[in-house]
Amino acid sequence: MSVKTANRLERLRQSLAEKELDGIFISQADNRYYLSGFNGSAGYLLITAKDTILATDFCYVEQVKRQSPDYQLFQLSGGVASWFPGLVDELKLNQLGFEAGEVSFNQYRQLADSLSAPKSSVQLVPVEGVVEGLRAIKEPEEIELISRAVEITDRAFEYIEGVISPGMTELEVAWELEKFQREQGSGALPFGIIVASGPNAALPHAQPSERKINSGDAVVIDMGATIDGYCSDFSRTLCPGKPNDTFKKVYDTVLGAQLAAIALIKEGMSGGEADSLARTVIEEAGHAEAFGHSLGHGVGLAEHEQPRLSPNSTETLVSGMVFSIEPGIYLPGWGGVRIEDLAVMEQGGIRILSKGNK
Repeated sequence: MSVKTANRLERLRQSLAEKELDGIFISQADNRYYLSGFNGSAGYLLITAKDTILATDFCYVEQVKRQSPDYQLFQLSGGVASWFPGLVDELKLNQLGFEAGEVSFNQYRQLADSLSAPKSSVQLVPVEGVVEGLRAIKEPEEIELISRAVEITDRAFEYIEGVISPGMTELEVAWELEKFQREQGSGALPFGIIVASGPNAALPHAQPSERKINSGDAVVIDMGATIDGYCSDFSRTLCPGKPNDTFKKVYDTVLGAQLAAIALIKEGMSGGEADSLARTVIEEAGHAEAFGHSLGHGVGLAEHEQPRLSPNSTETLVSGMVFSIEPGIYLPGWGGVRIEDLAVMEQGGIRILSKGNK
């Protein structure tokens, strides 16, 4: 077993012991990959103090042997009732954690019913954030993969700055960005690219449309790339043509809020404290109600993960965390501005990974 995987399993087992769990049943795809290296679309991990089992069906047996040779392979066959008791019965477990945020009620009922036989001593215990908490603190190799994904989005933005012009549709710009990133080596994009112009830019999660970009429009671009499963997340707001006074004032406010957060976020702060650094700037400019989302979120194997930089977040920001800093202002009928960079917490402060022009 690789040193990286062994270290992750050791930290997971420490967490299980603290929670007085005999094992954990992993069904979330990113968590499965993080702990085993298996990136197939179907399968489960069962991890105890001594056991590392990867359960999957026939389609992925050879893939498991290649990607997770140190895991014990358990081949699934039939419905849950036919394989789940056999997976757990011989391990002498009492308290088995499962990912409550991932398992549907119907799946939970099937798992529980399959253990209803009198001889079974296993009790299913819902848990949340056990593996996600480990993933929040990135290893140097993970930061390097994220940085490579960031370089792709930086280059894509530099490219689109020279291409975008009035008369192009949002969909045309989005396709240029997607094509460029894939040609630069990105894997599957982590989320659909946002290109939102004019009034559409007032929607934080707008989808690209056939709307033609006009001179003077605010154009919000939000995109990401992936390298070996690790994501980047990047936003900028452009104005093809001559920006009007509203654009200048809103843009300067958002940029000022982001720069304040970048300068003042320190290790040991809570996510809520970090959020307030930017939110105060926007509130003082009279746009409190127009900044309706959080300042940022963790980025790694998922485009949204721990930590959360939001008004009510009590999560502590510590070294090794990678997160976005993305204040925004959205004015219905006019448009919006968002500026987003990725940052890594290190040596007590943050280092900005994104280099795209602001």
